[in-house]
Amino acid sequence: MDKKSVEAENGSEFKAHVFSSSSELLQKLQEKWSSVKKKLYPAMYSSIFGGIILDPAMMVIPIDDHMVHRGHGVFDTAIILDGYLYELDVHLDRFLRSAVSARISSPFPRSTLRSILVQLTAASQCKKGTLRFWLTAGPGDFLLSPAGCPTSAFYAVVIDDDFSQCKEGVKVITSSIPMKPRLFATVKNVNYLPNVLAKMEAEDKGASASIWIDEDGYVAEGPNVNVAFITHDKELVLPFFDKILSGCTAKRLLELAPKLVEQGRLKSVKTVNLTVDEAKGAAEMMYVGSTLPLLPITVWDEQPIGDGNVGELTMALSDLLWEDMVAGPETQRHCVSYDQ
Repeated sequence: MDKKSVEAENGSEFKAHVFSSSSELLQKLQEKWSSVKKKLYPAMYSSIFGGIILDPAMMVIPIDDHMVHRGHGVFDTAIILDGYLYELDVHLDRFLRSAVSARISSPFPRSTLRSILVQLTAASQCKKGTLRFWLTAGPGDFLLSPAGCPTSAFYAVVIDDDFSQCKEGVKVITSSIPMKPRLFATVKNVNYLPNVLAKMEAEDKGASASIWIDEDGYVAEGPNVNVAFITHDKELVLPFFDKILSGCTAKRLLELAPKLVEQGRLKSVKTVNLTVDEAKGAAEMMYVGSTLPLLPITVWDEQPIGDGNVGELTMALSDLLWEDMVAGPETQRHCVSYDQ
C-alpha cells in the first residue's frame, strides 16, 4: 500500500462527496442495485410515500423516523409460500397488540393494513418468501418523545427467500447475554440488540444459535425463535409464554400436535416451566419459527440431546406444520391474486 493510500485510510485525506442533486444521488443508488443479479426485495410499501415501490433504490425510510434513532417501532413477519400468505391474520393481530404496548397508533385501520399487505405481495410477484411489516412512531425530529412526530408510519417489504423444511440437526449454546425483561420480551419490537449479540455469541462458538434462561432458571426461548422438547415419556412441552414472545408458529404447533396424540405417537401436549437439567435431559429438542418451521437441535453446550440424532417425533411435528403451510385450511392461508 502506497503512502497516499495509507493516509487516505487514516482519514487525513479522505474527502466526503457532496451530492449536488437528487438525480445524482438516485443515479448512484440505482448503479448499486443494477449490479445485483437477483432482486431480493421485489416490493416495498411506505405510508410516507403513500404507495408501493418497486425500485429497490428507493426503498428507504427517513433517518429522523423514531424507529431509526430511538428504536420506537414494532414489526412482524408472515410467510409467502406457493402464492399464499400463511397465518397473515394471526401475525397482523399480534402486530397490533405490540403496537398498543409500544403506544404507537396505526395510520390506518386493521382492514386497510391487511389490504395493503395483500396488494404489496401481489405487486411483488413473489410466490415464496417473507412479508415483513413495521409500525413506527414516525419521522419528525431526533428527540426522545414522539410528541413532535406528525403521524406514525407503516412500512412493509417483500423479501424473496427460498426457504425449505429444515431436516438437519444443529448445535446450540446457553447464552450469556441477558434476555429482555418481560415487558419487552413479550412485545415484538425492533430493539433486537440482545438477540443479535446472542446469535453472534453462538456463531463465535461454532453453534447455530443460543438458548436464553430466565431469572428463575427456566428455559425461555432462542434469539428469534421459540423452543420445544419431547420428553422420554413422549410429551411435547414448550415453555410458558408469560415471559417470552408468544410465537405464532409455536401456538400453531400446539394446535396441530394433538393429531399425534390421537395417533398414539405422543402422550400429551402442554406448556410448562422447564429447568435446564430437565431440558437437557429431553429425548428431542427443536427450535420453532416461521420459516423453519421446526429446526432439530441435536447438541446443547456440547452435550447431545437424546441420542444426538434428529428425532422421529421432531420430524413428524415438522411435517404437520409444513403440510399446514402448503395445504392448510383457508383460515390459515390467504390466496394472493397476482393478476390484480
